[in-house]
Formats: sequence, structure tokens, C-alpha cells
Amino acid sequence: MFDYGRRMNEAGVLGVNRRNADFILKLNPRRLYPRVDDKVLTKKLALEAGMAVPELYGLISSQSEVRRLPQLVESLESFVIKPARGSGGDGILVISGQSYRRRGSYRLINGLLITESDLKHHASNVVSGQYSFGGNPDTALIEYCVKFDPMFAEVSYQGVPDIRIIVYRGYPIMAMVRLPTRTSDGKANLHKGAVGAGVDMGSGETLNGVLKNEVVDEHPDTGAAIAGLYIPHWDFILQSAARGSDVTGLGYLGVDIVIDRDRGPLILEMNARPGLNIQIANCAGLAHRLKRIDEIFDANADPVTRARIARREFAAERQTVLPLNGAA
Repeated sequence: MFDYGRRMNEAGVLGVNRRNADFILKLNPRRLYPRVDDKVLTKKLALEAGMAVPELYGLISSQSEVRRLPQLVESLESFVIKPARGSGGDGILVISGQSYRRRGSYRLINGLLITESDLKHHASNVVSGQYSFGGNPDTALIEYCVKFDPMFAEVSYQGVPDIRIIVYRGYPIMAMVRLPTRTSDGKANLHKGAVGAGVDMGSGETLNGVLKNEVVDEHPDTGAAIAGLYIPHWDFILQSAARGSDVTGLGYLGVDIVIDRDRGPLILEMNARPGLNIQIANCAGLAHRLKRIDEIFDANADPVTRARIARREFAAERQTVLPLNGAA
């Protein structure tokens, strides 16, 4: 047992306790959490900084406004309803398809139809706080439905993959692509059963993946190889992630980016408490990379420079790490 712990430490595996004590508590002031916990504010800050985000069609902030939802989405071909202060993909409803509406019905991304009453009931649940932190009253966002890039067609089930990047002191240090599965109901959330595929920071090439803390090399639904895909716009994606730190003021965060087939990379959301499964997906520990950034940190470096340094420092770094429940 002690030998196993020593090997994990040597591999640079970052555990939850150390992440919370040494990085989140020290670098992420609680007063700044609303900048990432409230998706409306996150979107506003990103837009003010000139960053691309999914278009916001409207907000539903009270029960009295729920009744106008059908009129709000009447002209939309597809859209997403999500809670402003939700987490883990809970409460997100995706309406997709050219003919999603039939006799007052809406087609979900999985092909099922729901009624107008169902749609309004979901929005009502969001506003009442069913999906928010602490169950507090919330706001429902109605926004653009991202159309995933065709390159992900063979390694995604129905939903849109996203790219999670860990950013430390403004430097992107580790990334993975989260691939929806049948089990995750088309959502790119690992705790719901999505696959996380590691990414070579130098080239943007996908590595093997992780599914429920187990290393996998094929998508469970399509059988397609997970490794060997080159993510387009990789330089821009890393630069955008680096800018996320400047926009939020947080020193340790996760930045989630999607690649729309028509609009390119879009900032989806940011997270002050990103998970640690990304280490298994990359077969590498975070601790060594955190230490390296402390050694080379330059407070005057801009996002473009920080992204370039990250590609140079962490290109093709592969360290074998065993799945460990307590550390990932």
C-alpha cells in the first residue's frame, strides 16, 4: 500500500485534498466564484473580452416568464435550455433538428418528442432551482445549439464533444476531449458516463481515453479508435483557455471549449473546481506540470505566449499512472 502511494507520488498524481488545499483555496478567491458559477455572468465577461461564446437567445428568470418560452423559441431551428447556476450537465435540454416541432412538440437530440407543456415544465423546474447550487432560484438560458465538427462523428454518440483544459496561473497545462456516449445520454460529462480522451498538448492529437476510471482505446458505442485525431484550431483553443484565467481572475480553473462546424471554437463554460480524471486520460500527473509552471512563471506573459510555452513544455509528455479512486 505504501509502495503504491509512493509510485503515485513519483508519477505526479494530484489528489483531491491537495488540489483543494494548495491550489483552489489559495488561488481561487470565493468572491470570484460567481464569474464561473453563473453562466450568464461568464458569458457576459467572455463577450466583453472579445471571446466567442454560443449566442444567447433569451433568459427566463421568473415563473411568470415561463409562459412566453414557446414564443421566444418559435423561430429557432434548434436551441439549448440550461440552468445559469447548474453543474455537471444537469438540467440541460437540447432541442435539435430541422423539423424539431410537430403539432406543438419538440424533438430532443436523442430523437424523442416532448410537448410544449413538457418544455415549459422543464424551464419552470430550472427557475425554481431544481438544478442550481443549493437549490436556490435560478435563471434558464436559451442559447445556440452547437453543431459538432464532423471530425468527431465516429467517436461521439449524438451529443457534442467538448474540450476541457486545466489552466494554472494563466498557463494551459493539460487537456482532454470529453466524448458523449449512449450511457451519458449524449452529454459530455464524465460522471454521467462520457469518455475522456487525453490530448497531446504539443500537437493537439488525442490519446487513449478513460471511461469510469478505466483506460479505454475505443468508443463504447461506435468501436472507433479514440487516439490519433488532431483537434483543429489547437493554437487558438489553447490561447482562449489561457485568456480564461485573465477574464475570471482565477488561478486554477477548467475551461470548456466546443468546436462548432460553422463558427469554430466557442467558450462553453469555466469551472473553479475541475475534476481530476483528466490525469488518467492523459496517463500523466498534474503535479509535475504545476511545479514546472511555478518554475517558469512570467507575470508579464500574454495568453499567446503562455499557450506557446505550454505546447513546448508539455508536448508528448507521457507518464504511466494507475487508476486511483482517491486521486481521480
